[in-house]
Amino acid sequence: MEREGCERKMKNQTFIKGTFILTIATFVSKVLGSIFRIPLQNIAGDAVLGIFSLVYPLYMVALILSVAGIPIAISKLISEARAQNNAEEIERIFRTASLLALSFGFLSFVVLFGAARPIAEWLGGEQTRLSIMIVSTTLLISPYMAVYRGFFQGYEDMRPTAVSQVIEQFVRVVLILAIAYYMVGHHYADDLIAGGVMLGSPLGALASLVYLRFLYVRFVKKEKNKTDYRLQTFWETGKTILSISIPIAIGALSMALFNLVDSVSVPLALKWGDGENVNYLFGLYSRGTSLVQIATVFSSSIVLPLIPLLSKHLANHDEQRAREVIEQSYEWNHFISWPIAFGAAALTVPINIALFTNAEGSVVMAIVLFSSGFTSLALLSTGILQGMNESKKAAAFILVGCAVKFAMNVLLVSLYGIMGAAISTLLVYALLFILNTYSIRKSVFFSLRMRSVATLAFCATVMALVIACPLAFVHAQQWGRFASLMYVAAATLIGAGVYVGLALWLGAVNMDKFRSMVRKKL
Repeated sequence: MEREGCERKMKNQTFIKGTFILTIATFVSKVLGSIFRIPLQNIAGDAVLGIFSLVYPLYMVALILSVAGIPIAISKLISEARAQNNAEEIERIFRTASLLALSFGFLSFVVLFGAARPIAEWLGGEQTRLSIMIVSTTLLISPYMAVYRGFFQGYEDMRPTAVSQVIEQFVRVVLILAIAYYMVGHHYADDLIAGGVMLGSPLGALASLVYLRFLYVRFVKKEKNKTDYRLQTFWETGKTILSISIPIAIGALSMALFNLVDSVSVPLALKWGDGENVNYLFGLYSRGTSLVQIATVFSSSIVLPLIPLLSKHLANHDEQRAREVIEQSYEWNHFISWPIAFGAAALTVPINIALFTNAEGSVVMAIVLFSSGFTSLALLSTGILQGMNESKKAAAFILVGCAVKFAMNVLLVSLYGIMGAAISTLLVYALLFILNTYSIRKSVFFSLRMRSVATLAFCATVMALVIACPLAFVHAQQWGRFASLMYVAAATLIGAGVYVGLALWLGAVNMDKFRSMVRKKL
């Protein structure tokens, strides 16, 4: 019994360590994947950023469809085969997953590359065509690379996945910025620069694949089993993999669709207006969306370890513990998301100048940055639904949101220009959060703690007024980048102190819980 207890404890420690490593790596890779847009805009301008931001969501949708949740599916199947010491089954799973990934990747590449011209017309016009063609080549690599990640996860080793994510993003970001710097210096046209920077995606994926393949060759220290592999084996194992992976893909596809809706509907509505500077205007809008991605990555990483706990408690029919996990997730996301949303909106002008060199599009940016509060809560509530095995319902809400966003984009952008897209983003994420929360409470009733939420919103409002008040007495639009950056840094520190102090004083957050959270994060 003592030995079994030790083994169980070691497995739990391995799981916690693996989750921590993967969480940190995911956070680093997502920050790299978001923050590079700032220097890209500084180097190449808003038009190039606009083209990039129009094309990239389309690629992400195609990538998620081609990967189709296979890594998570094969990690589960390989883990089960390992428990039965079935090395031949592991080999069959790996071979089948590789064939599926290569097939889906090639099919997605053919569709995207072959239809580049009509797709470009749906997006920003002919200027986006080259970018679509180049980024589509990544689909020949990424799905196959993902199979190796799933293989190692099946062996409960999260390090290869974690390191490969960072390698992929690092190589991609370095090449994007280097290519942009070179091509701008040699006065290439905007569409050629945008196409050139897209080379970072396939080359980053290739670097990650080489690393994973090297580890795989070293890892697989098995005798050459003459595994019997036939077409029948492919069909049987393939059905098993897809039965697990497809629902996962539907859930993963959700948020990428919102960005794709923007890429299609915003240029369409802008063309119905004066039809000029579509890529430039979309670039201004993308300033805010790139920062929102960073804000939501931070808040999502705080609650990420709580989601697996929810699945475990519900599987054990422990509704009370599940309720506690949901309430805690909401509580800390409200505590973190609202000061970021209010603070970023209050500091929009100096943030815009510090990061993007000028104050253009600051009103649009302020609305988008404020929407990060609802975006974080929508991401959290979608994750909770998936943890409750309600991924189909979560996906249905996303599709409803996409339809609403498309209609609102067309209407509001036609009326108010690019600001309409920002308003649409704010309203749709608020709608998604409400739909998700209503559905969660129908399954597991939990307290919304509205008094605490209202107090936190009040604290965030006071904080925003404190840090924005000095801007009313100066000409912040005329500041340089360094002065703007210094103000943002000082205001962030002062604002954090005001917000936390006020929240503790008013009892919106329990002091013991706050100390416990800080200790865990440090």
